[in-house]
Amino acid sequence: MPFRICKTIEIENGHMLSKHPDKCQFPHGHTRKVELILEADTLDENEMVCDFKLIKELVGDYLDSFDHAMCMNTNDPQYATFKAAYGDRVIGFENEDPTTEVLARDFYHYFQKALNEKINATETSPGKYPLRNTVRLARVRVWETSSSWAEFY
Repeated sequence: MPFRICKTIEIENGHMLSKHPDKCQFPHGHTRKVELILEADTLDENEMVCDFKLIKELVGDYLDSFDHAMCMNTNDPQYATFKAAYGDRVIGFENEDPTTEVLARDFYHYFQKALNEKINATETSPGKYPLRNTVRLARVRVWETSSSWAEFY
């Protein structure tokens, strides 16, 4: 049975779902909780899966780029207008609506890549928070509201 840890990071994030048949097609926002869940079969020399600070270090800037940003389908008729007005605070999703499921998937892939890079870097230069190659990303869960979430693993 593996050990699991979870780091939760909150962001304020908006989106528009151009394919939605109701109110969600209009700009709206959420206080999103992003849960990053890691696991390992054993604990390290500090009795940890890994240090929670390392998780924040690996994804903090990336998730911060979504904070107070509007996520939009690049096919949305208003995408170019929003992008011109708000620049990098508008994040385009190529030909797909930025649903919570899509965000969970994209966050997962980003974090998996960051973990792999850190594991490879640890082999040559462990740094303050080394990461063992036995640590795995179990899943990413993104809360849209206090009662609704999506996850990807």
